[in-house]
Amino acid sequence: MQRAVSSKPTKVRKREVYTAPLHVRSKRIIAPLSKELREKLGVRRVRVRKGDRVLIVRGSFKGHEGKVVRVNIKKERIYVEGAVLRKADGTEVPFPIHPSKVIITELDLSDKRRKELFGKGASGGGS
Repeated sequence: MQRAVSSKPTKVRKREVYTAPLHVRSKRIIAPLSKELREKLGVRRVRVRKGDRVLIVRGSFKGHEGKVVRVNIKKERIYVEGAVLRKADGTEVPFPIHPSKVIITELDLSDKRRKELFGKGASGGGS
């Protein structure tokens, strides 16, 4: 017996966005590269990682550049150094930013596997 699958936009969104497993959600934490990096590596967008330097291009922190200090896969948000909200009692809380609202200006290549990934892209796109 065939399972009935709804085509209602709200139900599709629930199925594919809000209840997606973490390994699928992690693939959505991608951001565009700066023009210099794009030309150098031959890649347009990559996953954002802790340690990458990003420039915020939308919202109240527009123009702020800093290092990614945390990536929340479940909420699909990143936290940038210096992008904080000051609460009424004076404490500062990191502000969650959607990865599509930033541009990666510098990649953290301390991981060997990530370095190899961009090594291939640089040699393939540069020639």
